[in-house]
Amino acid sequence: MARLLLLFLAGLVAICAVHGIFMDRLASRKLCADDECVYTISLARAQEDYSAPDCRFINVKKGQWIYVYSKLVKENEAGEFWAGSVYGDQPEDEMGTVGYFPSNLVQEQHVYQEATKEVPTTDIDFFCE
Repeated sequence: MARLLLLFLAGLVAICAVHGIFMDRLASRKLCADDECVYTISLARAQEDYSAPDCRFINVKKGQWIYVYSKLVKENEAGEFWAGSVYGDQPEDEMGTVGYFPSNLVQEQHVYQEATKEVPTTDIDFFCE
């Protein structure tokens, strides 16, 4: 999964040069398992459906598995969001798409590594095509 995320981020940087938009930041810091935020923190299961309000987020269906890569540090009145990718049985499940979702949407089922590294977010964390 770490390689998949690295490839995704490299591709995203390449796309930035062509088209896209940088959206408002949801937070200025995030918690990760490593300094580059590429290792999976945990595997979580969605407790309800979630429709993404914009391209920074992912659509989630109740019961889907989500690999969690980072957890945004909550600021002020903002919601608490995590970044991850959906794991599902159907191609339309947006597998491999990395985006944000509300943390209260899921229940962590298995923690692979603790999210102990606090790192600043960057513009690329909130880029949309």
